[in-house]
Amino acid sequence: MKNNFFVFAITMLLFAPNPSFGFQQPQKKKTNLNLKKFKGHGKRNVIFILTDDHRYDFMGFTGKVPWLKTPNMDKMAAEGAHMKNAFVTTSLCSPSRASILTGEYSHVHTIVDNVAPNPGNLTFFPEYLQKAGYQTSFFGKWHMGDHNDSPRPGFDHWESFAGQGDYYAPNLNINGKNIQYDKDTYVTDLLTEHAVDWLDKRDADKPFFMYLSHKAVHAMFKPAKRHEGMYAGKKIEKPDSYTQTIGSAYKKLNWPEWVKKQRDSWHGVDYMYHGRADGTFDDLVQRYCETLMGVDESVGTVMDWLKANSLDESTMVIYMGDNGFSWGEHGLIDKRHFYEESVKVPMLVRCPEIFEGGQTIERMVQNVDIAPTILECAGLEKPDYMPGKSFVQLLKGDENNWRDKIFYEYYFEYDFPMTPTVFGVRTDKYKYIRYNGIWDTNELYDIENDPNEIVNLIDKPELQPMIKEFANSLYDWLEDSDGMQIPLKRNVYHRIGDYEHPNQY
Repeated sequence: MKNNFFVFAITMLLFAPNPSFGFQQPQKKKTNLNLKKFKGHGKRNVIFILTDDHRYDFMGFTGKVPWLKTPNMDKMAAEGAHMKNAFVTTSLCSPSRASILTGEYSHVHTIVDNVAPNPGNLTFFPEYLQKAGYQTSFFGKWHMGDHNDSPRPGFDHWESFAGQGDYYAPNLNINGKNIQYDKDTYVTDLLTEHAVDWLDKRDADKPFFMYLSHKAVHAMFKPAKRHEGMYAGKKIEKPDSYTQTIGSAYKKLNWPEWVKKQRDSWHGVDYMYHGRADGTFDDLVQRYCETLMGVDESVGTVMDWLKANSLDESTMVIYMGDNGFSWGEHGLIDKRHFYEESVKVPMLVRCPEIFEGGQTIERMVQNVDIAPTILECAGLEKPDYMPGKSFVQLLKGDENNWRDKIFYEYYFEYDFPMTPTVFGVRTDKYKYIRYNGIWDTNELYDIENDPNEIVNLIDKPELQPMIKEFANSLYDWLEDSDGMQIPLKRNVYHRIGDYEHPNQY
């Protein structure tokens, strides 16, 4: 009965109208879409490929999973750049996607969770590209601000689906008209096919921007039929911190109590997705990797098209994940928290005309840097309100005036109360994690010497001046970006991720 209840609840959440219960979006403010232009810059074609829940080191060339093969991602890294330290500002689908498209932090665009509505006053960076003469297209998962599939501003061509969509038998809204595909149609293949078809039919006299946004590899994982079973029986080595919360070892390491409690929850290794995802931990990892194979082939199809059309040297291609994914670290799965596996994402960039391939970029970049980077490729200066920076300078070997720290925010979700509100700051050496609204310990890790974040140093007397400085830097960041409030959203329904308290408002 428990599982049936959650299947029903999730279905209602994903496919019902946005549960904001009467919230009316204000009229969108008029934005000046004419940006300043860089002198001497042309209009470069750009393809942005986004995947869902792809963990940063689950690519063949990293060696993290010895049996995982991603030949097209490997090739892209060899011919381009691997952004080794790419992060999101919020490790959750909708907030991250909103930050990519607006170039703003979550507390600014206010899409702080997966049900928060678009406030109606946001400008998506493709709108600037349209104004500059680009033809633009969107294919795939939107899931940003609400669950409907209607065309959004900034795109001449639109193909999307409601909410999380379906791996098989997808229903696509194509420029305002819904088309239902049959049960054998696999969504990763369909989106790729349609994206390449659009490239074939585009106006060759205009620059283009294409946004290919995959559903994969979001749970519940379903690979293409041709990939089913290709990793049967394969297992990953459990992380060092997998077993710490089984007993009391976590207390000696000074971990928060919420981490221990979450072990037996939707996002914990002992009750993963409340049993909805059939199989063991190893079964899920296997299906996750098999599902990723369709994405890797999609990357290869797009790159092959560029080469066949003599655009592979001049087109900027960016591959990125919308957030990371824990596979057992601290006894957790999925994302939301500020541990490395959750906040770090895969990012590959290729454009031979701009930079030499085979690079590994060590400097920290974030999802708020995507919009400024793509705007620079279009010869446009970013608008002043965007806090990120174009990382084209890093690709060219220029590290001057680059950031030395990143900031993180995650706001407590009504549906998943297991994870508290999180604020954080990370440098190349330390990570400081500060919780809000929960009686628990904060965290500090020396990630240079303790990359697996095992020993919490928050109580070390000799580190208190530095910790105080980190806390002040967090508040400076929030104050400077108008973030000294938590954006509340109306949530009046039975939450889906709390099996201990069902049927409660």
